[in-house]
Amino acid sequence: MNDLLHIYDVTAEDFQSAVVERSQQVPVLVDYWAEWCGPCRMQMPVLKKLIDEHDGQVLLAKVNTEEQRTLAREHGIRSLPTMRLYKDGGIVEEILGAQTESTLRILLDKHVARASDTVREAALESWRQGNPTEALRRLNAAREADPDNPRIPLNTADIKLHLGDLDEAQGLLDALPRDIREEPDAVRLYALLGFARIAATAPATTELERRIAQQPDNLEARHQLAARHVLEDRPESALQELLYLLQHDRGFGEDAGHKGLLAVFDILGNEGELVAGYRRKLFNSLH
Repeated sequence: MNDLLHIYDVTAEDFQSAVVERSQQVPVLVDYWAEWCGPCRMQMPVLKKLIDEHDGQVLLAKVNTEEQRTLAREHGIRSLPTMRLYKDGGIVEEILGAQTESTLRILLDKHVARASDTVREAALESWRQGNPTEALRRLNAAREADPDNPRIPLNTADIKLHLGDLDEAQGLLDALPRDIREEPDAVRLYALLGFARIAATAPATTELERRIAQQPDNLEARHQLAARHVLEDRPESALQELLYLLQHDRGFGEDAGHKGLLAVFDILGNEGELVAGYRRKLFNSLH
């Protein structure tokens, strides 16, 4: 293997050093392919273009599964093309089948350091320290320097949302490319934005709790209280209220209970015991 090359072949003998160990310094995308695989050959020009664009910030290691059958079997490769991205010595992404250039670019960009990310991280630190004005100033500077960094508008939308600038947050999210809008971070922000709009016209949490205590079937109050709980980082309380809506009136708010449950799942990353438990409750309620 020539260290000057960004694209190279690997074998069972050098996989550990050429992929696992090298990924400690720079992300390595492993492409499992075969000569007979048409989609593999079609994917290669796209991969080469992206690797050239990143200019050493990510490497491409190619495994010919016809020549490296044992390696492919040990790594559990069952379909071609299969791509795995290694970073810091481990697999951080797996891609099955040929992908579009935009999909692969988004995937790689998540794991490749950019100069603007240094400014972006400083902005997020300002936000964590309670200085939103400085955070937004730094994010604007980062965006001017690197308008193609999709993390910057996502971070800006997140801060705008928490400051109550809902229309600005919405505009930032809507302006993102479709592939990025479908990423988990953007989906989470869209879900939060929906609850923030509900809570924007809602009474205070204590008032909503008082109304529900007096009128347990006040579904509007329960819906608003669920939104409040989401924004107060009380997801389980929100899920309880949304499940009540689902179980008592599917027609309320055009199935607001069902949609709200799914939105909270998105906010929680669609994983964890809380999500699993309420998915079961959702399934039982629907069936």
